[in-house]
Amino acid sequence: MSHEAQMVLGLVIGVVVLILLVLKTKIHAFLALIIAASITGIVGGMEPVKVADTIAAGFGGTLGSIGIVIGFGVMMGRILEVSGAAERLAYTLIRFVGKKKEEWAMAIAGYIVSIPIFVDSAFVILNPLVKALSRKTGKSVVTLGIALGIGLVATHHAVPPTPGPLGVAGIFGVDIGLMIGWGLILSIPIIIVGVLYAQWIGKRIYQLPSEEEDGAEYIRPTTQTAYEEFVQLTDERNKELPSLFRSTLPIILPIFLIFLNTTLVAMDIGGGWIDFVLFLGKPIIAVGLGLVAAIYALAGPMRREEALDRMEEGMTTAGIILLVTGAGGALGQVLRESGAGDYIAAQVASLPLPAILIPFFVATLVRLIQGSGTVAMITAASISAPILVNMEVNMVLAAQAAALGAMIFSYFNDSLFWVVNRMLGIKNVKEQILVWSVPTTLAWGVSLVSLLIANQFFG
Repeated sequence: MSHEAQMVLGLVIGVVVLILLVLKTKIHAFLALIIAASITGIVGGMEPVKVADTIAAGFGGTLGSIGIVIGFGVMMGRILEVSGAAERLAYTLIRFVGKKKEEWAMAIAGYIVSIPIFVDSAFVILNPLVKALSRKTGKSVVTLGIALGIGLVATHHAVPPTPGPLGVAGIFGVDIGLMIGWGLILSIPIIIVGVLYAQWIGKRIYQLPSEEEDGAEYIRPTTQTAYEEFVQLTDERNKELPSLFRSTLPIILPIFLIFLNTTLVAMDIGGGWIDFVLFLGKPIIAVGLGLVAAIYALAGPMRREEALDRMEEGMTTAGIILLVTGAGGALGQVLRESGAGDYIAAQVASLPLPAILIPFFVATLVRLIQGSGTVAMITAASISAPILVNMEVNMVLAAQAAALGAMIFSYFNDSLFWVVNRMLGIKNVKEQILVWSVPTTLAWGVSLVSLLIANQFFG
């Protein structure tokens, strides 16, 4: 067997073992990735001791670039979650967008809220608002719920500091500001198609929240006063929530600073006070300042112990993301050191296909097989980054391909599938697939088209 064939065999066996371990055993994805990296290196012809050293180097190198940012991001997200900031933003958008456009308001709210807050938690937080809107306006809870969910899942997959795309950016070694910018752009067509589908399917699965859910009497609105009544209710609720400025400051501040850093670097401007601006725009510092803003703008009413507890709750979730991301970086480093990445890149370069499809379809396959979007993103990035590094491809778009390719057909093995359907009261299996599996697949298809168009002009 040639050395090249041995390297490819090592990768194939490693990926198969990874999938089997995640699907069929009690082994966590973190350990499964480390085992897969070990098998890939050893079967691929690397010296066993070097495999261990490479895994350690890849793990540390990946977390060295994005580990702190993930930690700050989830702590900030937890404060936004418990302070009512996400709810305040949603109420404001509904009033701004206006009557008869509530589904667009919910989608925009999801688009913004999911940047710092985990998608499952964000849907749970905003679901009472979906039901209140449905009661007061008479619109199907399915229409409003899908619109919210698609808005949430779009930026959850595409925009750091959400841990998944942030981890992908670290593995690809791309600028976080560019990753955020492209993620915000590529999410827009996803939301447009998602809302149009929500409007269509909501007429076919017309469902309103049952009065048993909260014990309140429900009367279907029949006059033009429904929207005004809802506005009055939001006025009362807004008195209990932080102001719009305080609610959005922790989100806007780091994004602005990171964009500013990216722009100055692209223009090759530096020296003097500009260096201080560049320092503030580094993702570690920018997201850290966002966390500080969240603490002082939103956690003021909390006792010191409560605020610390809330941030530590976020870190509990971050620990899992950090380990999986680091393990993905370890697998990628093994592929680089073994030479498998370079060999596969040479073969792919000879095919009449855009290289950007590699991370997209790897993420798609892994997501369909095992269900976790984050694991699919990290696995796709780990496998494809070493392949694409020496090819003529826009690495930011490649990183987005790894993230967006994991959106396909959310179904029974995805926790968000159950969160959305249970919260909306959808119990029929066929309707559950129509409510969430179909729109996520439409989002996947829109992402593919958008990426190919972007790659045509910027690849």
